[in-house]
Amino acid sequence: MPLLGSFLNAFVIMNGFWQSPVLLVIVALGAAYLGAKAVEYIPFTRRIIERRQASRG
Repeated sequence: MPLLGSFLNAFVIMNGFWQSPVLLVIVALGAAYLGAKAVEYIPFTRRIIERRQASRG
């Protein structure tokens, strides 16, 4: 039960953070950046990007 209590406490604290629109924008920008970096490292998507760039010239 102590583990469940700490999880619930963390969710309550995070709920207070998510009510701030400034923090949500910061998290969204960070997620977009990390998502773009992840796409570059996945071999399948990297090949798609390279083909698009090659066709454009």
